[in-house]
Amino acid sequence: MWLSLLVVVLVLLFLYRWYRQSQILENLSDKYVFITGCDSGFGNLLARQLDRRGMRVLAACLTEKGAEDLKQETSSRLQTVILDVTDNKNVSSVAKKVSGIVGQAGLWGLVNNAGYLYGLTPNEWQRKEDFAKILDVNILGLVDVTLNLLPLIRKARGRVVNVSSSAGRLSVIGGGYCISKFGVQAFSDSLRREMRDFGVKVSIIEPGAFNTNILAVGPHMKILKRFWDNAPVEIKESYGEQYYNQYAENLKVIFHSGSSKLNKVPDCMEHALTAVYPWTRYSPGWDSKLFFIPVSYLPTVIADYVLCREAPKPAHGVV
Repeated sequence: MWLSLLVVVLVLLFLYRWYRQSQILENLSDKYVFITGCDSGFGNLLARQLDRRGMRVLAACLTEKGAEDLKQETSSRLQTVILDVTDNKNVSSVAKKVSGIVGQAGLWGLVNNAGYLYGLTPNEWQRKEDFAKILDVNILGLVDVTLNLLPLIRKARGRVVNVSSSAGRLSVIGGGYCISKFGVQAFSDSLRREMRDFGVKVSIIEPGAFNTNILAVGPHMKILKRFWDNAPVEIKESYGEQYYNQYAENLKVIFHSGSSKLNKVPDCMEHALTAVYPWTRYSPGWDSKLFFIPVSYLPTVIADYVLCREAPKPAHGVV
C-alpha cells in the first residue's frame, strides 16, 4: 500500500513539474534578446533559433564576417553588432546602441554566451598572463556586459542567462577555464538574489562536453605543445616527456567524446528566456547529469580519486 502511494505521489510530482515547465510566455515577438558570441557555436545556433520563433534578436559578433554570415541565414528582424567583450569602450557603446533600439520596452533577455577556451594545460606550465587572457573574456567581459545592460533588463523585468560549464562545478583541468566558469557561477548566484525583487530572473547553463567545433582539436594540441616547449628545463625534467604525451592523448579523448547533439544547449537557453517558470540551472548533456554533478557532491577525497585515476604520472613524482 505504502509503495503504491509513493509511486502515485512521484507520478503526480512529475506531472506537476512537467506542466509547470511547459508553460511558455505570450507575445514573444515583442521581446528583444541580446546574445554575445554569435559568430559560431551555441550563440549562433540560439540566434537563428530565436529568430525562427519570431523574437527580436540582437546578435553580437566578434568579427564582421561572423555578422555577415549570420545575417544571410536569418530574417530581417535580426540585427547584428560588433562586440569585443574585453573592450570596455566597445561594451559601453554597444549598450547605448541597444538602449536606442529597445526604447521604453527595455531588454527582455541577455544571453552571456561569449567564451574563450584556452590554456588547457597543467597550472605550473602557465604564467599569470595566460590566466588573465581567459578570465578577461569568460568572467570580466561577462560582468561588464551585464552591468551595462542591467538597467534595460530591470526595465523589462526580463532574464539574464549566463553560460557557465560543468567545469564550473568540478575543476577538471588546469589553467584559467575552470576558474572563469566557477566565477560565472558565483556572479550569477549573487545577481539572481539581488534581482529577485526587481522581477528579473537569472539562469545558469552548465553544458557538459559538446563537439561545437571538432576542428579546434588541432589548434589546442599546438597550444599545448607550445606551453610544453616553453616550459623551464626543471619543469620538463620533473614532469617528463611521457607525462606530456599522455596528457595530450587524454585531451584528445575529451574533445572527441563530446556530444554531437548541439541543439540541447540552445534549447535550454530558449527555455530560460521564454518559460513562465525558468529553471535556475540547466545541465545539458548526459555527462553533466551523470558524472559532473554527482562527482561534485562526493567527499573531496573520493572525487580526487575518481578524477586522478586516468591522470598521467610525473617522472619525478612521489611513488
